[in-house]
Amino acid sequence: MSARAALRPLPLNGAALSTRTQNPQLLRGRGCWSSKRFTSTTAPPTAAPGKPAKSVFRKYVFRTSLVLTLLSGYFYATDTRASIHRYVVVPLVRWLYPDAEDAHHAGVDALKELYRLGLHPRERDSPDKDGKLATEVFGYTLSNPIGISGGLDKHADIPDPLFELGPAIVEVGGTTPQPQDGNPRPRVFRVVSQAAMINRYGLNSKGADHMAKVLKERVRAFAYAHGFGDHDAAEQRVLNGEAGVPPGSLFAGKLLAVQVAKNKTTPESDIAAVAQDYVYCVDRVAPYADIVVVNVSSPNTPGLRGLQAAGPLTEILKGVVGAARRIDRKTKPFVMVKVSPDEDSDEQVDGICHAVRESGVDGVIVGNTTNRRPNPLPKGYVLSAKEQQTLSETGGYSGPQLFEGTVALVARYKEKLAAEEGSTPKAIFASGGITTGRQAQAVLDAGASVAMMYTAITYGGTGTVTRVKNELREEREK
Repeated sequence: MSARAALRPLPLNGAALSTRTQNPQLLRGRGCWSSKRFTSTTAPPTAAPGKPAKSVFRKYVFRTSLVLTLLSGYFYATDTRASIHRYVVVPLVRWLYPDAEDAHHAGVDALKELYRLGLHPRERDSPDKDGKLATEVFGYTLSNPIGISGGLDKHADIPDPLFELGPAIVEVGGTTPQPQDGNPRPRVFRVVSQAAMINRYGLNSKGADHMAKVLKERVRAFAYAHGFGDHDAAEQRVLNGEAGVPPGSLFAGKLLAVQVAKNKTTPESDIAAVAQDYVYCVDRVAPYADIVVVNVSSPNTPGLRGLQAAGPLTEILKGVVGAARRIDRKTKPFVMVKVSPDEDSDEQVDGICHAVRESGVDGVIVGNTTNRRPNPLPKGYVLSAKEQQTLSETGGYSGPQLFEGTVALVARYKEKLAAEEGSTPKAIFASGGITTGRQAQAVLDAGASVAMMYTAITYGGTGTVTRVKNELREEREK
């Protein structure tokens, strides 16, 4: 089955419809609502003997008004266009959770619970519904060119709530072969005046087996809801594309990327052991991914960035590509490598491009957080003493200040990875400093297929993707 064909919706039979009706949460997860929830056939009550008709009518009007008010509040609060998400929720979370990592966990937990209850934010009038933002990636027609970067959903807890916010790509992870705690806390810091972050999480992970279990259960639930059953054969049918949606995202016009990395305790000098770490992850999580992302660029794992040298990187990527192609699925997951914005010399970029070509990797994500500390924006802005102290913290920096460097590096990779005649072009995703639709268009013009965000969402709230897509439409209509 071709990738394009995999996006055609599968007509539901009676059994599937019955199953979906019995499972309202799965209906909510796909934006489907039963009209019975909101439709009332009850006529206004008549006055009981001895009660004035005016009194009964007033009660009826009051109750009806209350229901309509609550309903309006529900639709407003769960719409990504609502300004409350940016101007109320984000400052409130920052006030309630001075520690940025606590805020991160609270946000993930809240989205997970709201989704379970059907009260999650979602796009009610998507800017990409008319196809004007559609783009081609790996043979798929995506609904838009916006993605959410890895790190926001580290353990694949909330891919569905994130897809509901409007991106066409959601990257979860990274996961390591064995569970690891990451670095000691505190390890995440805000630079609020710059809408920036510094983190040294250190690839904290529950392990590849845990993530595989979570993703497997998600596919099983989807298979059951769509009438395929709840058994191994049902899961395999969904993974083979019989549901008419990509097997990773389970959403038409969208793709799920799963990021993999090595354990901190695996010595970077033992390239065979490092490659085996990545292969271990791929063997377990790749069946449930549309894209596998190889992270060799986190600045918070000692020695990891050294793996971007041409020799070791080629060996690692060959192992990952081979493992991905062995996955028991009709359409195999694509493989991308996430590179550092700091490895930007001609020699380093040339070496990475050589490894990409030699290994058969499908694309590059440019880039990741940086060890550098950019000058404040706007030019001449003086940081407070507290923020200057924050900048001295060890870790990867992310925020709007990375944008110019991202555009320049995307253009260089685009030039150096230019497809030879008859070969398939390598995809490029841009990640770093993108906060507006104009910036998204700039990285697309530089050669990227997708513009990805993370830090912008932590400061802009759950409506950020919708806002950026609307701004992107405006840019294209100028």
